Amino acid sequence: MAEINSKHGILSRAPYEVYMAFADLRNFMPFIPEDKREGITADYDSIHGQVQGFPVGIRITDRQPYSKISLADDGAPFQFTANLCFDAVEGESGKTDFHIDVDADLNFMMKMLLGSKLQEALDKAVDSMVQMSQRV
Repeated sequence: MAEINSKHGILSRAPYEVYMAFADLRNFMPFIPEDKREGITADYDSIHGQVQGFPVGIRITDRQPYSKISLADDGAPFQFTANLCFDAVEGESGKTDFHIDVDADLNFMMKMLLGSKLQEALDKAVDSMVQMSQRV
C-alpha cells in the first residue's frame, strides 16, 4: 500500500462551503471538458468514465459533515481510498485547511512509475482549490 499525502492549502472559504461542493459528485461534471464528457456518468455518490481506455470509477464511502469525505475506487485499474479533509483554520473565520490523503494498492513497479506523479497531481489539486477559493 502506498500512502500519499498532499500538501496543505488554506482556502478562502468556510469548511461547510468546501464540503458541500464535494459532497455531491455531480458537481464535478462542469469541470470536465465537453469533448471528454462522452461516456462519463455521475450521481450523488459516484462518478464513472474512461481514462486512456481504462474504466475508472470513484464512489463516496463516508461523509463526515463539514470535515471529511472518504472516496474509494469503484472500477479502477488499482484499488485506492482517498480522504478529502476540511479543517477550520483556528482564529481565521471563513478559512479552511484543505488536504488530500490517499492509500493506493500499488505494486513496487507501479509505485516507482506513478508515485511521484500522484504526489504532483494531489499537490496541484490543492493549489487549484486554493486559487478557486480566492475568486468571488
